[in-house]
Amino acid sequence: MLHNYITIAWRNILKNKTFSLINIFGLSVGISFTLLIGAYVWSEVRYNHQLKNADNQYIILSRWKDPNLGSEIGVLAEIPKALKDNCPNLVANYYHADGITTVVSKNDKHFRENLQLGDSTLLSTYGFKLLYGDTNTALKDPFTVVITQKMAIKYFGHTDVTGQTLNFANLNGGNHDFTITGVLKEMPENSVTSLAGKNEFFFNNAGARYFNRSLNGWMNPGNIGYVELKKGANPVAVEKAMKFLIDRNVSDETIKKELTEYLVKLTDYNLQANKGLIKKMVYTLSCIAVFILFMAIINFVNICIGRSASRMREVGIRKALGSLRKQLIFQFLIESTVLVLASTLIALIIYLAAKPYFSTILGRNIPGLFSFPAYIGPGLLVFILLTGALAGLYPAIVLSASKSVDSLKGKLSSVKESVLLRKTLVAFQFTIAAVVLTGAIIMSQQISLFFSDNLGYKKDNLIYAQPSRDWSSQGVQKMEYIRSQLAQLPEVRNISLSYEIPDGHNGSNFKVNRPDKPDKVISSTGLVCDDGYLSTYKIPLRAGKFFDPVFTKADSLKIVINETQAKLLGWANPQEAIGKPVMIWAYSAKPFTVCGVTADFHFGSMHDKIEPVTFMSNNYVSVYRYFNIRLKPGNLQSSLAAIQKKWTALMPDAPFEYQFMDDALAKVYATELQLKKAASLATALSIIIVLLGVLGLISLSVQKRTKEIGIRKVLGSSINAIIMLFMKDFLVTVAIAGLVACPLAYVIMSHWLDGYASRVSITLLPFVLTMGTLTVLTAILIGLQTVKTALANPVNSLRVDG
Repeated sequence: MLHNYITIAWRNILKNKTFSLINIFGLSVGISFTLLIGAYVWSEVRYNHQLKNADNQYIILSRWKDPNLGSEIGVLAEIPKALKDNCPNLVANYYHADGITTVVSKNDKHFRENLQLGDSTLLSTYGFKLLYGDTNTALKDPFTVVITQKMAIKYFGHTDVTGQTLNFANLNGGNHDFTITGVLKEMPENSVTSLAGKNEFFFNNAGARYFNRSLNGWMNPGNIGYVELKKGANPVAVEKAMKFLIDRNVSDETIKKELTEYLVKLTDYNLQANKGLIKKMVYTLSCIAVFILFMAIINFVNICIGRSASRMREVGIRKALGSLRKQLIFQFLIESTVLVLASTLIALIIYLAAKPYFSTILGRNIPGLFSFPAYIGPGLLVFILLTGALAGLYPAIVLSASKSVDSLKGKLSSVKESVLLRKTLVAFQFTIAAVVLTGAIIMSQQISLFFSDNLGYKKDNLIYAQPSRDWSSQGVQKMEYIRSQLAQLPEVRNISLSYEIPDGHNGSNFKVNRPDKPDKVISSTGLVCDDGYLSTYKIPLRAGKFFDPVFTKADSLKIVINETQAKLLGWANPQEAIGKPVMIWAYSAKPFTVCGVTADFHFGSMHDKIEPVTFMSNNYVSVYRYFNIRLKPGNLQSSLAAIQKKWTALMPDAPFEYQFMDDALAKVYATELQLKKAASLATALSIIIVLLGVLGLISLSVQKRTKEIGIRKVLGSSINAIIMLFMKDFLVTVAIAGLVACPLAYVIMSHWLDGYASRVSITLLPFVLTMGTLTVLTAILIGLQTVKTALANPVNSLRVDG
């Protein structure tokens, strides 16, 4: 019997190819998008769960009363080890690390890479597996390194490279060979090896000393710290222990007063990091995916209900031949379930095809179909059965309950009652599509602001690249010479050497106050650079002057501040600050002198308000990381080629790996850009699903009212009048949807924009564009569907049974 039901169902599907295709395609698109977003959400929620003893692994975070005093992920370097030594009943293991970039060389290969300097406990604590090497000894000896299999292939062409050497440059201009003692298997993304960039090289404490980085000290807040708690240990007890250790060992009263160290489970950390940006993105995309799936299901149910009236005579004949009501119900339910099954199978194919594209959009590797837990299979089966029942239940019950005589005549009084239901469902679809489209437009406007001229500096034709490092005074002087050589190139307009670029990653924050107002202390962002920084970034100078081109010892205590800092220190205008003393205790017990005041600019994300900034000369603080180069307008490729040639001649051991300033901003706003791409795709899909629904319903409506159209034409109706007959119902539905969607979109996007200190204003434009787009597309689709019937010979229309 079941075989007969399925056979008949398949015949009906083939008989009505157009409606079946619309139904199957619309639902499969909704299912595949939901599966892809679901896979992304699952991977984010499962982030760090693959680590050994994941339920007991914690990251130590810092909460500063003044956020400018330190980074959230920066922990006092001694804390992790001190917890293990002093609280053995609570802490099973620890790991803490620092990260740098440097030049890695093998023969004629030179690349700048991310390095992670940490404890030898890395492999054993988190269960990272080695393809080659001994986990217990790989990070034990000095001048040894563990690398990923990706790096092994990059430098050697194969993975079995234990015993081979790579050369690493340190921050003092030195070079040393390190022996490879382990090759890591490819690891899933995690917050231990990829928290501050994607690290591919791992060193022990001895390696940290070679790179002149400290993993020790109670006054060193620049490390990332982790602990593994013993089973059943209370994290609150560990937090109390950290407070006790800080009070006992830290001499700086400011740190004691301002800093609170606390624990976050590594399995929870990913969603909480960066002010919960990932969590917001997960929630946003989950809501969008659910609504798009609802829209697809609504289409499916709508068309199934709409098709029900055309099956009346079939039902009557079946009843006359003796079919029972339950048999008719099963027939309709199985037909709709077969359609859902076909849609799901196609959705799985779309999932496999679209997975690489989605991985690129979302910046995360989307899992394959066989990466999911076993319960996903039964879950899909339940979805197929429920959706099939939802779509087939109404026609099954209503049509099977009709009298045989009425059925044979094609009459069904209750079919008209479904019109209101279908219009309500279509209005819901239009509402969701309007909210998504409006949100995408406003989101696009905000992201455009991130890359606009409102940054306070000019980013056009601006690139940055990292030279070789030697942080001695001689090393800085050498870089100044190289800067002068590069500045002579006709393709270069401005060039500057600095430790920071405007990406939010400053070298340090420190306390600043005026000597005459010792109680008014503010926190300032440090920015170390040379005299060419302002001209390179085109940051306006409000008063005074910037650093002198030729540095002398007399300039050592000269600083430049921004307008915000001048106001916070109590000067009414920038000119008042010139020549005034400022105390920066982290650098000198003597006062610094303000020689210039710049206009405000966005150093970091627009999530935050503009903070005080203090410029210091890198001749005084001898550190640097970047050459900032503003190119002259023209052929960018030839300009970059000329710079690379000169760069290689001056620094043959430092690869010219440049990036445009837009790339730095893209990293700052990576989550927003991913959300924008996903929202744009969701918008396109929601509009497609809505239009598929309109296409299906208007086709059904035209099919049912063909005889009516013929009568109207005979009575003198024009083609335009007939088209408007069909159009007015849907356009009224669009208007009602707009009345609901616009206020809803305004509330949602206002809440989203509240997360930014600098934000766009919500104007009428996004709402007008949204409703105009939906109205025009709907009108065009309805017009195309109805004009053929309106142009047909009325004699043929009158012959149609209806």
